[in-house]
Amino acid sequence: SIPKLTFPGGCLIGCSPGFMNVPKIKGTHNAMKSGMLAAESVFDLVTDEEKVSQSPTAGLEPVKYEENLKNSWLWKELHSVRNVRPSFNTSLGTVGGVIYTGLFYWIMRGKEPWTLHHGGPDNAKLKPAKECKVIDYPRPDGVVSFDLLTSVALTGTNHDHDQPAHLTLMDDSVPVNHNLAIYDGPEQRFCPAGVYEYVELEDGSGKRLQINAQNCIHCKTCDIKDPSQNINWVCPQGGEGPAYNGM
Repeated sequence: SIPKLTFPGGCLIGCSPGFMNVPKIKGTHNAMKSGMLAAESVFDLVTDEEKVSQSPTAGLEPVKYEENLKNSWLWKELHSVRNVRPSFNTSLGTVGGVIYTGLFYWIMRGKEPWTLHHGGPDNAKLKPAKECKVIDYPRPDGVVSFDLLTSVALTGTNHDHDQPAHLTLMDDSVPVNHNLAIYDGPEQRFCPAGVYEYVELEDGSGKRLQINAQNCIHCKTCDIKDPSQNINWVCPQGGEGPAYNGM
């Protein structure tokens, strides 16, 4: 699941590339190590006068970073747990994933000579609404479970009302004609902050997708899970988003 880690002018470090050890649910040490390796790689690059002098404007790509990463203990650790999460997607289900993890990770430390795969991107796994059973969730009781907007309020998220939009659609017709028609509007379910909702048109002729961008807590689920890949999530202007002041 780890993407290409370098590009002209920068590289992916920390938590963003997916350096978490899944069975241990720990990744801070890996994030820190990737930052250290990136710093060493970038330093070697910017102090190379021959490469720096080639162009005053072209971004330098620290390709050595990925090589250094693969030669470190970080890569060795991630390689040992590479099959843990995909093992839960097999025909054996959750029980099979637990058994696989216990046998091949905790006992063999990930030394199996094969690598399992997820079988396609996450957005392609969504089933049409007609193939699924409607789930009738109980109402939040305010003690153990809470309504969505109350939970959003606890994040302390904030965006200026007049900021440039950080959530846009590539095609405004896709949400209603495709996502709502086939998948019953998954945007209104997979977003944990109520950013997306389908509302009735004023003339009663149908529905439209309304985006409440001010509620966004920057999880990027929409960018990843949207079955039509029609939502474009970009970083909002600096300093805005969730604050989690009470944590």
